[in-house]
Amino acid sequence: MRIVYFGTPQLAVPTLDAVNEHHEVVAVVTQPDRPRGRSGKPAPPEVKTWALEHGLPVHQPEKLHDGAFAEWLREQNPELCVVAAYGRLLKQPVLDVPPQGWLNLHPSLLPRWRGPSPIQTAILEGDTVTGATIMRIVLEMDAGDIVLQEETPIGPKETAAELSDRLAVMGATLMMKAIGLVADGDAPAIPQDPQRVTISKVFEKEHGRIHWTESAQHIHNRVRACNPWPMAQCMFRGQFCRIHGTVPILSTGEAPPGTVVAVNKNQIVVATGDGVLAITKLQMAGRKALDAAAFLRGMPITPGDRFEDIADAR
Repeated sequence: MRIVYFGTPQLAVPTLDAVNEHHEVVAVVTQPDRPRGRSGKPAPPEVKTWALEHGLPVHQPEKLHDGAFAEWLREQNPELCVVAAYGRLLKQPVLDVPPQGWLNLHPSLLPRWRGPSPIQTAILEGDTVTGATIMRIVLEMDAGDIVLQEETPIGPKETAAELSDRLAVMGATLMMKAIGLVADGDAPAIPQDPQRVTISKVFEKEHGRIHWTESAQHIHNRVRACNPWPMAQCMFRGQFCRIHGTVPILSTGEAPPGTVVAVNKNQIVVATGDGVLAITKLQMAGRKALDAAAFLRGMPITPGDRFEDIADAR
């Protein structure tokens, strides 16, 4: 099929790779280059980098709804448009262009976790199962009919980065099946159950702030959900501290939340609002991330020391 592909981050690259191998991708639409890192210099999206390396034309419109973009899309004459994590809303004049419509990869089991952060939110909220959904695009966000869906368990230690990589590969395979169904005229159209809709919100830096009064399990979920961004953070000895790895432990105790209750070779055990949390990997500001054993060799910690909420320490 003749396809225009829409996508921006690494999550969208495996699907682009698969679609390009089996169909005619006439153009790739991605977001404009944005400032990244400490330098603040504009950097290309991962999809743009991949597309240019494989000789595909790239279009990065600043505006989508002034009429010019819809006209450009018509000129590409796509039969179908395919989307994976493009990150911008599309309105009806654009949606009306391809005769076979639009297919979108959404990394959740819709209608659960519509919105911009389904992977992080599923982990933060303690979901044990998620998946990938191929759906039609309509004006309402992530509300289109489901074409295909596949579920997968979320590992108890799995981070958002790790789950994103898995869902990207799963989604690419699912998208190829869905395109085949559209081409054959056999694509299902399964309405989403409005009673089961949940919404995820944009993840922000504040989502990474650890609150030690929360349960050990929820802090553990926060650490996983915020990796690779914005990373779970707290304060220790007056400095910012990123927590990279944790293990929740069912235990009761009298120590105030945030208090170190035990230290062993590979773990720093901290009291929380419910249970205790073993920190296995952490990073002080300006330093590299270290496992607990290496960290303790450079900065000894003893029971009674405290990890603090960022707000409490200021």
